[in-house]
Amino acid sequence: LVSAMNRVQLLGRVGQDPIMRQVEGKNPVTIFSLATNEMWRTGDSEVSQGALLLLCTLGDISQKTTWHRISVFRPGLRDVTYQYVRKGSRIFVEGKIDYGEYTDKNNVRRQATTIIA
Repeated sequence: LVSAMNRVQLLGRVGQDPIMRQVEGKNPVTIFSLATNEMWRTGDSEVSQGALLLLCTLGDISQKTTWHRISVFRPGLRDVTYQYVRKGSRIFVEGKIDYGEYTDKNNVRRQATTIIA
């Protein structure tokens, strides 16, 4: 028996107030962006959060911010997210990664990665 798993956990800061969209014939969705930061000291390949404070005194620190698009479809969670989550909030998101394609306003085919919370 072969099994597969698509699960992601993110802890970060909300980049904008959530918006709720409704496409005709579909259930509404709440959408927002989430920033996660990865920090490390030059020469190190991996750093745990517990060591972060110590690194501030040891030398050069590099940081990488990654932005994630979060979509919330589940009715109760969708509504609570829209009502209470705000720009700058630090939140934990658990969900699955969804890879999709769309055509932009210039008729260019684009790919999008979304976290379905």
